[in-house]
Amino acid sequence: MAVDHTQAPVLEALSRYRQAGEVSFTPPGHKQARGADPEVREVLGDAVFHGDLLASGGLDDRLGTGQVLDRAEALMADAVHASHTFFSTCGSSLSVKAAMLSVAGPHEKLLVGRDAHKSVVSGLILSGVRPIWVDPQWDEERRLAHPPSVEAFERAFEEHPDARGALVTSPTPYGACADLDALAQVCHRRGRPLVVDEAWGAHLPFHPDLPSWAMDAGADICVTSIHKTGSGLEQGSVFHLRGDLVQPTVLKSRADLFGTTSPSVLLYAGLDGWRRQMALRGRDLLGRALDLAARVRAAIEEIDGLHVNDRADFCGPGLADDFDPLPVVIDVSGLGTSGYRAADWLREHRSVDAHLADHRRISAQLTHADDDATAGILLDALRDLSRHAADLRPAPEVEVPTPGELRLEQVCLPRDAYFGEVEDVPVHAAAGRIVAEMLTPYPPGIPAALPGERLDGPVVRYLTSGVRAGMNVPDAADPELKTVRVLVEGSG
Repeated sequence: MAVDHTQAPVLEALSRYRQAGEVSFTPPGHKQARGADPEVREVLGDAVFHGDLLASGGLDDRLGTGQVLDRAEALMADAVHASHTFFSTCGSSLSVKAAMLSVAGPHEKLLVGRDAHKSVVSGLILSGVRPIWVDPQWDEERRLAHPPSVEAFERAFEEHPDARGALVTSPTPYGACADLDALAQVCHRRGRPLVVDEAWGAHLPFHPDLPSWAMDAGADICVTSIHKTGSGLEQGSVFHLRGDLVQPTVLKSRADLFGTTSPSVLLYAGLDGWRRQMALRGRDLLGRALDLAARVRAAIEEIDGLHVNDRADFCGPGLADDFDPLPVVIDVSGLGTSGYRAADWLREHRSVDAHLADHRRISAQLTHADDDATAGILLDALRDLSRHAADLRPAPEVEVPTPGELRLEQVCLPRDAYFGEVEDVPVHAAAGRIVAEMLTPYPPGIPAALPGERLDGPVVRYLTSGVRAGMNVPDAADPELKTVRVLVEGSG
């Protein structure tokens, strides 16, 4: 039976609520903007408050008999070829935790790519799942990590046949993609599920020239941030399910452990509207975005000192399997400066916000919302950056370790270290100690060190030199990294 994607159950229910003139004696207390502070209303506009109501007892009745959310989730699942879809208003940070806990429980093993987001580590801390880390593929020339290889996961399963499943991040925030089809086969030969943190891939199902997305590649659970590359609101996320290796009731139950009992209808509406937009017009919108990205990439290559990382840079033996061109990753090392300084200069002098910044790169994330006007602003700003490169030199050096130096020994479970007896020690005394906090350069939010790992000198020097150069490490108890939180010796 054909599915009618012109429908938008959440948006239609919101419209009916307003037309009916419902008078609420329930939360939220602003009562459809009437009680909101006038200055807040002036900045936000009343439409925000008009769309902010209870999901049950507001958008739908007390028992949810209108099945507003169920119908919206079913439409989303159909649009992306999933069997089941669940909406989350707590971002993919919640969704990935729910996915992990639906596959493995306390003290059970889960294969996890070591380039996982901090939300995965948070899930390990909360759950007590035992991670079996699978090393990413390291580009020595560019000092950049790509998703782990299929062979690395195969070896990990051979060494840990009792692992309950695997979790991989694809695409990375830089746009590098894993071979998900082959990885799903590795898992399924063993009757184990594959979880894909596809937070940066909301757009992938909607254009054939983009990398294959997780559900079409055979993954069992896929987590997607609609707010990152789609047109949902911040915190809007979905997680999808296919196959019979994970039961939908189990996945929903795990999500309920972390989710709020007061979900934002505004976020539901954004998810619902984005699905309709993509189902009806996604191929056209993303086709234009891809054409724009190609022109922008070519124009940046003409700017002195800048290089755009493309397929030839990211894909090949020992590197990524595929490549999303919409994250425009720009190497600024030819300007003699760092990505941190370049990003700060663009914001201060040209009011242009770069997405990622690291020791040698910045990233401009293009989406279907961009056009020639926004592209022109970006290109003008980058040309100006190139002209002012001398003002950004010399940039403080970041001591990026080798792959072997980056890989820390996991001494104990992240949960045990995080909740253990801890102390703060001077950073110069931290090497050799078991870290009890996440030390996470952000964005993209991949911990350089996480609870239970033994710090070494190269990682300490990487983080401290990075902070001096402009790196942001917000998770640390001391973001300036003058001290590091570690387990008390002998307590682990």
